[in-house]
Amino acid sequence: MKEIVLINITGPDRPGLTAAITGILARANVGILDIGQAVIHDTLSFGILVEMSGDTSDSDVLKDVLFRGYELDQQVRFTPVSAEEYSRWVTGQGKPRHIVTLLARRVTAEHIARVSEITARYGLNIDHIDRLSERIPDGMPADQGKGCIEFSVRGEPADPAALRSEFLAIAQELNVDIAFQQDSVFRRNRRLVVFDMDSTLIDAEVIDELAKAAGVGDQVAAITERAMRGELDFKASFRERMALLKGLPETVLEDIAQSLRLTEGAETLISQLRRLGYKTAILSGGFSYFAERLQQRLGIDYVYANALPIRDGVVTGEVEEPIVDGERKALLLRELAQREGISLEQTIAVGDGANDLPMLSIAGLGVAFRAKPLVKQSAKQAISTLGLDGILYLLGFRDREGF
Repeated sequence: MKEIVLINITGPDRPGLTAAITGILARANVGILDIGQAVIHDTLSFGILVEMSGDTSDSDVLKDVLFRGYELDQQVRFTPVSAEEYSRWVTGQGKPRHIVTLLARRVTAEHIARVSEITARYGLNIDHIDRLSERIPDGMPADQGKGCIEFSVRGEPADPAALRSEFLAIAQELNVDIAFQQDSVFRRNRRLVVFDMDSTLIDAEVIDELAKAAGVGDQVAAITERAMRGELDFKASFRERMALLKGLPETVLEDIAQSLRLTEGAETLISQLRRLGYKTAILSGGFSYFAERLQQRLGIDYVYANALPIRDGVVTGEVEEPIVDGERKALLLRELAQREGISLEQTIAVGDGANDLPMLSIAGLGVAFRAKPLVKQSAKQAISTLGLDGILYLLGFRDREGF
């Protein structure tokens, strides 16, 4: 009768160790049922689940492994695995898998403890824990670091909505972000990313900046805030704000365009998406005058935004249809996916306001970025602690892969 043995090897990481151990097993025609290896701070943790012949030669093989491990300054442990235990393990491999992503400026033990406690309470088993972010150098200011830990978990929570609610609550309490998503084939095979512009790609609401220049800043800012929180219909609020801009000199637009700052991580994210072959788009309730400037600066493929009518050198205050509101953003996302020949599962949508929720809800990955509370609670995922390039972590990319 064949025997199953788990071999655990720990010690200083050394070149050739894997080859040395598997070479011994190969000479005895040992079958490999599972294998995993990790190195943390030059310390190796290596596990091999093997199927052996079950005869007297097995002890000689294990002795050779033990002796070779000793020569390489490793600790070796053997654990027999029963047929029943192995069968339960195989059955467990068919369970659904999810990814929990923890984002923070600095990851602490408390962050890990709270996340792992919740996953356990909802019946999820952690299979792997990986650090996606680079090592933080000594002396880096606390508000400039980027930390990301990814948990690969197995199982299906009985109440996914309650799980997400708990994650959101501790994220707010600890000032971190926690994403929970299915580990599907689409996760690293999404092809189109669409962005809101104001307070997403750029660190401003352009219409508020225009209003300041027109001397109606407080009035327009109050309307904008209520619209972004979902308290006002976007189309009605847009017409109201546009009317207040009537008479603004066209010469002001260039000055405002020059003063707009990109959001943290925006340039890195867009450049990496382009390098990886993604298509990108701006779907904005703001103005095409400014969105097209961003398109040229960042190399964005598509732009859909509102016109800013000008006549005789001044803003008319009129509105041109169709207004790019929340429903139109969702429609444009569907149209772009169809044009690119991809499914909605292969799309990502990013925004901060209530008018972004329709596109966030239909995208394969919807991300509320530094969003209003209503939007953060309603979106599938949210990022508030890191910059826009934190989205790359949600796709499973590591810093060492070049971003």
